[in-house]
Amino acid sequence: MKLNQLRYLVEIVRQKHNISSAAKYLYISQAGISKQILLLESELNMPLFVRKGKHLVELTQEGKEVYKEALLILDKVQSIKDIASDAHNQEGLLTIATTHTQARYILPATVNRFISEYPNVQFSMQQENPKNVAQLLKQGEVDLAIATESLTGFEQILSMPCYKWSRCVIVKKNHPLAECKKIQLHDIVQYPIITYVLGFTGRHKIDEVFASNKLNPNIVFTAVDADVIKTYVRLGLGIGIIAKMAYLQEIDNDLVALDVEHIFGISTTQIAIRKNKYIRSYIYRFIEMFVPHLKEEIVNRAMACSDAKERDKIFGEFSIPKYD
Repeated sequence: MKLNQLRYLVEIVRQKHNISSAAKYLYISQAGISKQILLLESELNMPLFVRKGKHLVELTQEGKEVYKEALLILDKVQSIKDIASDAHNQEGLLTIATTHTQARYILPATVNRFISEYPNVQFSMQQENPKNVAQLLKQGEVDLAIATESLTGFEQILSMPCYKWSRCVIVKKNHPLAECKKIQLHDIVQYPIITYVLGFTGRHKIDEVFASNKLNPNIVFTAVDADVIKTYVRLGLGIGIIAKMAYLQEIDNDLVALDVEHIFGISTTQIAIRKNKYIRSYIYRFIEMFVPHLKEEIVNRAMACSDAKERDKIFGEFSIPKYD
């Protein structure tokens, strides 16, 4: 068994069982990668993939177990390389998967500071939907993931609280709700609503509140991007429900933001890393820049803790800031 064979196996799975795409990504021939997978299957004396003609359909049950172990082995190999690299320099790559809201409104200051402090570290950010953010981290394709949904409940991921945030309703200045002192849910449902697509930026909390009050809101338009929502509010298509942090007074002063924390509550954004993987010193530093209470010692304590309740106690030792 060779390390390259495990790399080929993992990449084929990442490329949705497409050998041609995996070969292209790895800069090897399709015939070469196919041969190595066959040799691995021969050595193990079992098929790793279910096949339909020349096509790979999915992993066999045994293949799924081998794939899990291959991920762990390749992680350890990369960790050894990272340890050696940390000992000699501060060069490397930091990859982050996050959502548009985090990338647009929250991360710029931290990224700018990090790049200034670590000019020799290549920084890469992938904007994805929350489900893909978690998947990229699980598969080891990124070092960090930042999102409000999707990062909890995975055994191989350590998810840590960053900050709390709430929502606001945005309306045009001439809208009947613009002068409302304290908006209520019955005020909101009287108008067409523009908000986030399902699965983005705490949308489930909005739906839960309407459902618990047995109300059927008229959601006429959804988007993943708060800037798009604001655009269509300006066009008069409806009122908007967005993350409060996405309302920027200096550029959105033609709109009125109405606080609705008392209606939709508070959400918590998480930052996550993979467990059992060596963390480069500059990754610890980025985490602390973004979330000052998540110092290296706190992250390591949480990483070493196998009990979820005990981890919650660790995070409960500090006050999670609120972003407005």
